[in-house]
Amino acid sequence: MLHAAPFIKRIVESKFRHEWSIIYGNQALIEKSANKETSKVRNFLLTSGIVLEAASRGIFEFVKLCLEIFPELMWEKNFTKKLIKEVVKGRHVELFRLVNAHNTTPYLTDDKWTRCDLMKAVVEWSPECASADVSGAAFLTQRELQWFKVLKEEDRSDPSFKSLKLEETKERGGKTYWEVFVKQRQDLLKEAGQWMKDTSSSCSLVATLIITVAFTAAFTVPGGNDSDKGIPIFLQKGKFIVFAVADALALFSSVTATLMFLAILTSRYAIEDFLHSLPSKMILGLTFLFLSLAFMLVAFGSALVIVLHGRLKWVYIPITLLTAFPVIVFAILQLPLYFEMVKSTYWPPLYRPMKIWK
Repeated sequence: MLHAAPFIKRIVESKFRHEWSIIYGNQALIEKSANKETSKVRNFLLTSGIVLEAASRGIFEFVKLCLEIFPELMWEKNFTKKLIKEVVKGRHVELFRLVNAHNTTPYLTDDKWTRCDLMKAVVEWSPECASADVSGAAFLTQRELQWFKVLKEEDRSDPSFKSLKLEETKERGGKTYWEVFVKQRQDLLKEAGQWMKDTSSSCSLVATLIITVAFTAAFTVPGGNDSDKGIPIFLQKGKFIVFAVADALALFSSVTATLMFLAILTSRYAIEDFLHSLPSKMILGLTFLFLSLAFMLVAFGSALVIVLHGRLKWVYIPITLLTAFPVIVFAILQLPLYFEMVKSTYWPPLYRPMKIWK
C-alpha cells in the first residue's frame, strides 16, 4: 500500500494540473478577446501548432475551448485539414464529433487529396491507434470499421475516388484502401475472432445446462402427479402456474440463446461481420441467456415455495432474496459489457452529431 501512494499522488496531481490548465486557458483566451487582441490570439493559435498538438493528444477540453471562442479558426482551410487529420490519426471520437460540428464542409469533400490523407490516416494501423474507451479486440475492430465507414460514406458522390489507388503503388502493389485496411489488421481480426469464439462457447455451455434443467423440471413438477390421471397435484394453485410459465420461458430463452451462440461459432469471421452481424448476434445471445437465468430462478423459487409453504409461512421473503441475488450478481458482472456492445453497435458515438452554440 505504501508503494502505491506515490503513484496515486502523481495521478491526483496530474488531474489537478489538467483541470487548472483548462481553467487558466479559458480565462486567458476570454481576457485576450475582451482586450481586443482577438486577431493576435487567433494568429497565435493558427501558427503555433498548440491546437494541433492538443488534438493529437486527444485533449478535448482545450480544442473545444479554442473553437468556441474562435470559431473562425475553421475558416482556415489548411488549419482545418491538419486538425481533422490529427483527430482521425489519433482516433479521437469526441474531437471528431466536435470538429465535424464546427466544420461547414464535413471532411473537406471538395479536396480529393485531403480525403486521400484522411483515408491513409484511417488505413494505417498501429497499437497506438487503440481507443481508450474501447475494451477488447472485437470492439476495437468494430470501431476501426466505423472510422473507415464514416469517411467512406462521404466519397460515394465521387466515382473517381472509389477506384483510387494508394500513391505508393510499388510498396502496396496497387491495392485499394480497403485491401490495405484489411491486411494490416489481420492480427487484430484473429484476436477478435478468438474472443468471439471463447465467449460464445462459454455462454452456450451455460445455456445448454439451463435447457437440461428446464426440460427436466417440466416432467418432474413439484408435488408430483396424480397417480390415476397423471395431472400435477398443485395444478390449480397460482404458484404452480408461475412455476410452469417461468420454466417454459426459461427453456425457450435458453434454446434461443444457444442458437445465437451457435450462429456465432459457425460464422465465417470476415472483418466486415464485426461491424453489425457478429455483435448483433452476441447481443441477442446475451439477452436471452440473461432472461433464461432469471426465469429459471423464478421457476426454482416458485417450486420451493410450493413445497415449503405448508410448513413455513414466512418462506417467501428469504426465497425472494436468494432468487434475486444471482440475478443481481450476473447483472453487475455482465451488464457493463452488454451495454457497451449495444451502444457501440446500434448507437456508436462516432455517428452521433454534436450540438454546439455559436
